[in-house]
Amino acid sequence: MERLSAPGFETPFPAPKDILELLKPITWFPPIWAFMCGVVSSGVPIASRWPFVIAGIALVGPLVCGTSQAVNDWFDRHVDAINEPDRPIPSGRIAGSWGLGIAVIGTAIGLMAAAAMGPWVLIATIFALICAWSYSAPPFRLKRSGIWGPAAVALTYEGLTWFTGASVMAGTLPPPHVLVILALYAGGAFGIMTLNDFKAVEGDQAMGIRSLPATLGVGPAARIACLVMAVAQIAVVALLVHWRHLAVAGIVAALVAGQIGLMPRLLRDPRANTPWYNATGTTLYVLGMLASALALGGVAGL
Repeated sequence: MERLSAPGFETPFPAPKDILELLKPITWFPPIWAFMCGVVSSGVPIASRWPFVIAGIALVGPLVCGTSQAVNDWFDRHVDAINEPDRPIPSGRIAGSWGLGIAVIGTAIGLMAAAAMGPWVLIATIFALICAWSYSAPPFRLKRSGIWGPAAVALTYEGLTWFTGASVMAGTLPPPHVLVILALYAGGAFGIMTLNDFKAVEGDQAMGIRSLPATLGVGPAARIACLVMAVAQIAVVALLVHWRHLAVAGIVAALVAGQIGLMPRLLRDPRANTPWYNATGTTLYVLGMLASALALGGVAGL
């Protein structure tokens, strides 16, 4: 463990594979999906702005989401040394202050990239990075709250990334109907993020993290998560009907009905069945996001 205790950046530069593991590429998919929903919701042909689309994917994936993972691992390094000692930082593969340095470098590059894509993209990226640092870093440590923690992640992963995709394409502030739908899906994603807390209830209680499952109990937290997801999407369906996107309203309604049909099994044993629901119900949720985005973008007359 001598490398781990070395101060500053005097330790060797980490291996690229260890940096990649720190940035957790598997976590980039949700924000990239939401970004692409923003792209198609703009109604602007992708071919006309494809360099911005590629840059935006790099921004919301490895730069912002990857940076948030580095921030989280750095400030959780003492806990990970007990629970996940093989992670890059506690194992010493990313030694000294390199974990923090990677987070700072990622933040700086992300801000520079966002600034090159326009003021609204920069504003969204600033908010996303504030959420990322506030979620893990003291004094805020939003992850300790069952309300602010999931809300910050839902806003960043779903709302701000959708906003970024729409802004990248339009080059300006997205129109109000796009902002309303992305806000509803971001609000509903609070439920998805709450479900993710079921895997560590005892650990959260021991570490003083007041997640909803840890404070209210698994059953009540699961019911809240299901209610939040369902209500947000029902509101989306109502707005799509109001805006005469009837075909997509029917599609999203069917996807919501599918999720509601799956919820009783989830509620019977939330801790055991959350992985199953994430593979089924959450998949239906994000498909509804895409369908709604296609309608807002006027794809194929939807």
